[in-house]
Amino acid sequence: MRNAIGLAFLAFQLAAIVYARFVPSRYFCWAPYDMQTAYGLQVTLHGRPLTPPEIRARYRRPARGVDNRSPRHVIDILEGVERRLPSADQAQIHLTYRVNGRPEQLWQWPRP
Repeated sequence: MRNAIGLAFLAFQLAAIVYARFVPSRYFCWAPYDMQTAYGLQVTLHGRPLTPPEIRARYRRPARGVDNRSPRHVIDILEGVERRLPSADQAQIHLTYRVNGRPEQLWQWPRP
């Protein structure tokens, strides 16, 4: 019985690692963090650009930084904050990011 539980646990972990290779977010996986996402945020609220300290206070993330996970991790944080706010208090976000030194990409909120 113990062996069956141990094998089931290992099989679940293996399935989670394989699954994580094919989805943008990797929350439920013990796969190694093999991505370095360098990013920069430009946020405008009511027509006024937010300063780096204001961005940090709003999202609990620096305006420029590196995350050792998928860019989806940063995007999920930004979307989560904006979706909880009333539409009148939602900001316009331009997130530029580069994964493992590849070409820069852009993500925007609200979605175009």
